[in-house]
Amino acid sequence: MKTVAFHTLGCKVNQYETQAMGELFENKGYTLVDDTEVADVYVINTCTVTNIGDKKSRQFIRRVKRNNPDAIIAVVGCYAQTAPEEVLEIEGVNIVIGTNDRNRIVQLVEDSKINEKVNLVDDIMKVKEFEEMTIKDVKEQTRAFLKIQEGCNQYCAYCIIPYARGPIRSRKKADIVKEVKSLVSSGFKEVVLTGIHVASYGKDLDGEDTLIEVLKEVNAIEGLERIRLSSLEPTLFTEDFLQELSKLHKLCEHFHLSLQSGCDKILKKMNRKYTTGEYRKIVQRIRRVYPKIALTTDIIVGFPGETPSDFEATYDFVKEIGFSSIHVFKYSPRKGTPAATFKEQVDGKTKHTRSEKLISLGEELRKEYYLQFVGDTKTVLFETETKDLKGYMEGNTDNYLKVVVKGDQSLEGKILNINLESFQGEYMMGKIIQNS
Repeated sequence: MKTVAFHTLGCKVNQYETQAMGELFENKGYTLVDDTEVADVYVINTCTVTNIGDKKSRQFIRRVKRNNPDAIIAVVGCYAQTAPEEVLEIEGVNIVIGTNDRNRIVQLVEDSKINEKVNLVDDIMKVKEFEEMTIKDVKEQTRAFLKIQEGCNQYCAYCIIPYARGPIRSRKKADIVKEVKSLVSSGFKEVVLTGIHVASYGKDLDGEDTLIEVLKEVNAIEGLERIRLSSLEPTLFTEDFLQELSKLHKLCEHFHLSLQSGCDKILKKMNRKYTTGEYRKIVQRIRRVYPKIALTTDIIVGFPGETPSDFEATYDFVKEIGFSSIHVFKYSPRKGTPAATFKEQVDGKTKHTRSEKLISLGEELRKEYYLQFVGDTKTVLFETETKDLKGYMEGNTDNYLKVVVKGDQSLEGKILNINLESFQGEYMMGKIIQNS
């Protein structure tokens, strides 16, 4: 039997697509092996959000070629899409595919010759149909990620993704429901609906399907206990949308609500589609419906032109909103985006200082959020053994509190009622009180 190894960089969408491609190879009789092993075929699913992602992709391509000089190497994903000629010039690369036509990968690999180089990257801006890639056998996970949407039309000034993924394309509602049912029949209790810009779901379907209609049908699937949404645009949360959401009892009380900056001047330069005032009102609207909702977000520090007072405005706004967790990124110029050409680029030392200050605030906010639940009872989906505590298992509540209890792997995949006894800095210590 032939062997294939995958190496995936970047987001949950990439991870989903890698697993779908893995199944295509398995269906053709290939054995999946670890990317550190010798394989007949290597598939590198690349990321291009930052220049570092490009660099990591190139490094790995060179490494696997040393593993097996006779291997066929296929490079797919966002970096391949935006710089196919550059990727093809890397020694050892045979096939460059990009972010479409991944369903053809097995045939393309089998038709490939060791000394041949093939560029199959098309103009992604002309692609109008969602590429159906399904997963039937989710491996080694207790929650299943499900891709429902592709592409982005936002064109934020710092972001290369619209150029890598193309315009928005939505997966048909019937196909989403079918895959969720399949996952539930395989024992999964939680699904995470993900995409490149989930808030755009349905906008290309002429009103045929909407995100709320998808959520309603998924919510009705027997045996499914939790629905989680990936990163969302704040402008999605209208009064009507929230009213419909509140009827879905399986929806997790955790929204990742994109922010990027708490300064209106910087938001405008970023080409974000809201002001801090509008964002504040949206958060207030959400909390009227979900008073103890976990709101997480992303912040970019050191965007071109960000002055000390602009950063302080962001710091104060993040503190005011009271996120349960924040992901902080230091701005990195991305060739091909408008922001890379902006003047007033911020130096590395300043970015580092601002990042550290915001990360420290994030830790304070996380502690405040956790402490309000000490003494409560919450349901927890157990996922894995705790690395630093032998004889303990960890999992997450629906509002994304990490909880640790005494137990073994027999808890994996179970949803149990847990009394949250104390906050230990990184997680809640809990005690099982009864099975749900």
